[in-house]
Amino acid sequence: MDSRRKRESCYAALRDPRTLRFSDQPLDVDTRVVARVEYHGGHYHGWQAQPHLSVPTVQEALENALAAVAGLPVVTTCAGRTDTGVHGFSQIIHFDDHVGRSTKAWVMGVNRHLPDAVRVHWALPTSSDFHARFSATARHYRYILCNTPIRPAALSGLVTWYRHPLDLSVMNEAAQRLLGEHDFSAFRAASCQASSPDRFVSTCDVHRRGDLVIVDITANAFLHHMVRNVVGSLLAVGTAARSVGWFEEVLASRDRTLAAETAAADGLYLARVDYPDTFDLPPTPEGPTLLTGHL
Repeated sequence: MDSRRKRESCYAALRDPRTLRFSDQPLDVDTRVVARVEYHGGHYHGWQAQPHLSVPTVQEALENALAAVAGLPVVTTCAGRTDTGVHGFSQIIHFDDHVGRSTKAWVMGVNRHLPDAVRVHWALPTSSDFHARFSATARHYRYILCNTPIRPAALSGLVTWYRHPLDLSVMNEAAQRLLGEHDFSAFRAASCQASSPDRFVSTCDVHRRGDLVIVDITANAFLHHMVRNVVGSLLAVGTAARSVGWFEEVLASRDRTLAAETAAADGLYLARVDYPDTFDLPPTPEGPTLLTGHL
């Protein structure tokens, strides 16, 4: 057994085979490619390219790296645009390969041209009807708070520090009011450009892992700042500054001015995007890595 195979065997059981090795075989020209991208949002002014502004974005960094491999411009489409400071543990993108590169080139080659804060974990050929945004059935966001009296040093930028004691039982009680389809205007940013404020939330859960408090929320789609506004109001309930009844009234009011302040971006991660089984995408490990040890 060669040394590389021996090293791979140490972790192969933990990973889907499609995320472990990449082919040197060129893809057919115009093949649609789907990929999983991870990034540290603290280094960027959100996902979406902003060519009219001199600010770094994840999309620009990624498309520059893809263009370096392709030898021509590459346009990407993502599952969900994240805001300034928000992290992507499993952002899903697609693009069309107009030159016929290999999946190894689309992973290893692209990563060589990316800054340290962005990584492609896998890239695979997919059907031409796959669409990173419109084919998605659900998005899962995870918000992480460090609930300690002293601000952590090594977690700066990766979690949101919150020093006040929190009652997770009442936070969970309030969170259940979000389930189902609602008009989420009360938790929508004024700058939101979505055509409808209606969203379907399938799960919302608040739990603790040691000093970390995690808010998990899954929906078919999200409005601008929706998760951060929800978390801000859940924190008001968790400190007894507001009641569960107040939270329910805020949701029903459709009035953003009645909700609490927007929670910071530091603790928010796009953790997973779900697609129909017919596309046969590799499963996403539970994340982010700082919580689970999985990448």
